[in-house]
Amino acid sequence: MEAGGPENLVLKRNITGGIVTYNNAGTIEKCISSILSVTKDLGDDFKLYVYDNASTDGTADLVAEKYPQIELIRGKENLGFGSGHNEIMKELQSDVHFVINPDITLSQEVFTKLADELLADESIGQITPKVMNTDGSEQCLPKYCPSIRTSFIGNLPGFSYIRREYTRASHVFTGPEEIQFCTGCFFGIRTSYYKELKGFSPEFFLYLEDTDLSKRVLASGKKIIFEPRVSVTHDWKRENTRKLQGILRYLKSLHTFFKKWGFAWR
Repeated sequence: MEAGGPENLVLKRNITGGIVTYNNAGTIEKCISSILSVTKDLGDDFKLYVYDNASTDGTADLVAEKYPQIELIRGKENLGFGSGHNEIMKELQSDVHFVINPDITLSQEVFTKLADELLADESIGQITPKVMNTDGSEQCLPKYCPSIRTSFIGNLPGFSYIRREYTRASHVFTGPEEIQFCTGCFFGIRTSYYKELKGFSPEFFLYLEDTDLSKRVLASGKKIIFEPRVSVTHDWKRENTRKLQGILRYLKSLHTFFKKWGFAWR
């Protein structure tokens, strides 16, 4: 499937971005600065929100002091990734909203290009760009929804080919294509549709909340589009999923996901 390209541009649109933080003092400045840099020409047509999940490292104070133009919401407790974004969703009045990780940086006008493509095609539910590592290599994120085979067998020694199938690492994307999974680190969605879906499910504190949202987008009859002609950089590290607490949270979310959507082998 080829989606409508950026040549059919929607010239007037109001865009918002939302970042949920929890002890991100080390990365949030770089993230926000890059966003403000690429959106400076949009003026009042762009607004950035930060919801802080009761950080203990001074993240919220840093944002408030350095970026007074940003809408900062201070949470009283750690609600998790998805529920934090849902708090931002309550404030939105834009045409298109972008969910953004606090370790994302941008070097090009990703927002306008993806927003225009999204608004030009009513059948698109979510749109996500190519995601790069800080060393310039592509971050091969899943393009299919998880299964027992990909979630467990694919992580065993000697079965890396399953992981490559899962991420479509061998496929060359030259233009926009439909995928089954949209990463939560950066994506765009119509704000009205986002609210219609009620955002992220509170069933997931952390991990697979983006996968669940993707399933609900597809179940509603909309498409998820991967747009490789624009990119963002994700300074992602595996520390959380290598610690016991992170592993347990991931397994809990995985069980919740499979219980909700079915224990599919493939």
